[in-house]
Amino acid sequence: MQLIGLARIGNEPEIRYTKNDDAVLSLSLAYNYGRKGDDGFKPSQWIDAALWGKLAEALQPYLVKGSTVCVTIDDLHVETHEKKDGSSGSKLAGRITSIELTKRDVPEEAPAPAPKRMAAKKSTGPMDGLEDDIPF
Repeated sequence: MQLIGLARIGNEPEIRYTKNDDAVLSLSLAYNYGRKGDDGFKPSQWIDAALWGKLAEALQPYLVKGSTVCVTIDDLHVETHEKKDGSSGSKLAGRITSIELTKRDVPEEAPAPAPKRMAAKKSTGPMDGLEDDIPF
Protein backbone atom coordinates (compact mmCIF):
# COMPACT_ATOMS: atom_id res chain seq x y z
CA MET A 1 0.00 0.00 0.00
CA GLN A 2 1.20 3.54 -0.74
CA LEU A 3 0.40 6.84 0.99
CA ILE A 4 1.07 10.30 -0.47
CA GLY A 5 0.37 13.51 1.43
CA LEU A 6 1.38 16.34 3.73
CA ALA A 7 2.53 15.42 7.20
CA ARG A 8 4.07 17.16 10.18
CA ILE A 9 7.24 15.77 11.76
CA GLY A 10 6.41 14.87 15.35
CA ASN A 11 9.84 14.23 16.84
CA GLU A 12 13.47 15.08 16.22
CA PRO A 13 14.55 12.64 13.50
CA GLU A 14 17.17 10.10 14.52
CA ILE A 15 19.78 8.76 12.13
CA ARG A 16 21.45 5.41 12.60
CA TYR A 17 23.55 3.14 10.42
CA THR A 18 23.17 -0.52 9.51
CA LYS A 19 26.03 -3.02 9.62
CA ASN A 20 26.61 -2.22 5.93
CA ASP A 21 26.90 1.54 6.72
CA ASP A 22 23.53 2.36 5.13
CA ALA A 23 21.99 5.45 6.72
CA VAL A 24 18.45 5.13 8.13
CA LEU A 25 16.58 8.23 9.30
CA SER A 26 13.57 7.48 11.53
CA LEU A 27 10.65 9.92 11.39
CA SER A 28 7.39 10.03 13.29
CA LEU A 29 4.83 11.65 10.95
CA ALA A 30 1.38 13.01 11.85
CA TYR A 31 -1.32 13.11 9.15
CA ASN A 32 -4.45 15.12 9.88
CA TYR A 33 -7.74 13.79 8.55
CA GLY A 34 -11.50 14.22 8.91
CA ARG A 35 -13.38 17.09 10.46
CA LYS A 36 -12.41 19.23 13.40
CA GLY A 37 -13.68 17.97 16.72
CA ASP A 38 -15.22 19.94 19.59
CA ASP A 39 -11.69 20.92 20.64
CA GLY A 40 -11.10 22.63 17.26
CA PHE A 41 -8.50 20.16 16.02
CA LYS A 42 -8.60 17.48 13.35
CA PRO A 43 -7.69 13.94 14.43
CA SER A 44 -4.17 12.74 13.58
CA GLN A 45 -2.86 9.40 12.37
CA TRP A 46 0.75 8.74 13.35
CA ILE A 47 3.08 6.77 11.09
CA ASP A 48 6.61 5.64 11.84
CA ALA A 49 8.56 6.04 8.61
CA ALA A 50 12.15 5.52 7.55
CA LEU A 51 14.22 7.34 4.95
CA TRP A 52 17.24 5.44 3.67
CA GLY A 53 20.61 6.12 2.07
CA LYS A 54 22.42 9.28 1.08
CA LEU A 55 19.15 11.21 0.92
CA ALA A 56 18.66 10.50 4.63
CA GLU A 57 22.10 11.90 5.43
CA ALA A 58 21.64 14.95 3.21
CA LEU A 59 18.20 15.91 4.52
CA GLN A 60 18.69 15.18 8.22
CA PRO A 61 19.68 18.79 9.14
CA TYR A 62 16.53 20.16 7.44
CA LEU A 63 14.02 17.69 8.84
CA VAL A 64 13.15 19.09 12.25
CA LYS A 65 10.30 18.58 14.67
CA GLY A 66 7.23 20.58 13.67
CA SER A 67 8.12 21.09 10.02
CA THR A 68 5.72 20.07 7.25
CA VAL A 69 6.80 17.70 4.49
CA CYS A 70 5.15 16.09 1.50
CA VAL A 71 6.03 12.40 1.50
CA THR A 72 5.36 9.24 -0.41
CA ILE A 73 5.41 6.17 1.81
CA ASP A 74 5.58 2.69 0.30
CA ASP A 75 5.13 -0.64 2.04
CA LEU A 76 2.67 0.90 4.50
CA HIS A 77 1.78 -1.81 7.01
CA VAL A 78 0.63 -2.43 10.57
CA GLU A 79 3.25 -3.58 13.07
CA THR A 80 2.22 -5.16 16.36
CA HIS A 81 4.30 -4.87 19.50
CA GLU A 82 4.11 -5.44 23.22
CA LYS A 83 3.61 -2.34 25.36
CA LYS A 84 5.39 -1.69 28.65
CA ASP A 85 2.30 -2.74 30.58
CA GLY A 86 2.26 -6.14 28.82
CA SER A 87 -0.68 -5.44 26.51
CA SER A 88 -0.31 -5.57 22.77
CA GLY A 89 -0.30 -2.47 20.59
CA SER A 90 -0.06 -1.66 16.92
CA LYS A 91 1.32 1.13 14.77
CA LEU A 92 1.51 2.08 11.11
CA ALA A 93 4.97 1.95 9.57
CA GLY A 94 6.48 2.33 6.12
CA ARG A 95 9.44 3.36 3.97
CA ILE A 96 9.72 6.89 2.57
CA THR A 97 10.43 6.77 -1.16
CA SER A 98 9.99 10.49 -1.88
CA ILE A 99 10.10 13.56 0.32
CA GLU A 100 9.77 17.29 -0.34
CA LEU A 101 10.31 20.11 2.12
CA THR A 102 7.78 22.89 2.21
CA LYS A 103 9.03 26.29 1.05
CA ARG A 104 9.42 27.73 4.54
CA ASP A 105 11.61 24.77 5.58
CA VAL A 106 14.01 25.01 2.65
CA PRO A 107 17.14 26.98 3.52
CA GLU A 108 17.37 30.20 1.57
CA GLU A 109 20.45 30.96 -0.43
CA ALA A 110 22.43 34.01 0.56
CA PRO A 111 21.12 37.06 -1.25
CA ALA A 112 23.27 38.39 -4.07
CA PRO A 113 25.41 41.32 -3.02
CA ALA A 114 24.13 44.71 -4.09
CA PRO A 115 26.03 46.27 -6.98
CA LYS A 116 28.64 48.75 -5.87
CA ARG A 117 27.94 52.36 -6.66
CA MET A 118 30.64 54.59 -7.90
CA ALA A 119 31.50 57.39 -5.57
CA ALA A 120 30.30 60.75 -6.77
CA LYS A 121 33.13 63.06 -7.53
CA LYS A 122 33.05 66.38 -5.86
CA SER A 123 32.97 69.42 -8.00
CA THR A 124 32.60 73.06 -7.31
CA GLY A 125 30.81 74.07 -10.51
CA PRO A 126 27.38 75.67 -11.06
CA MET A 127 25.60 72.26 -11.27
CA ASP A 128 26.58 71.10 -7.74
CA GLY A 129 23.07 71.03 -6.22
CA LEU A 130 21.58 68.68 -8.85
CA GLU A 131 21.01 64.94 -8.26
CA ASP A 132 23.28 62.43 -9.95
CA ASP A 133 20.39 60.13 -10.94
CA ILE A 134 18.91 60.89 -14.34
CA PRO A 135 15.41 59.39 -14.85
CA PHE A 136 16.00 58.36 -18.48
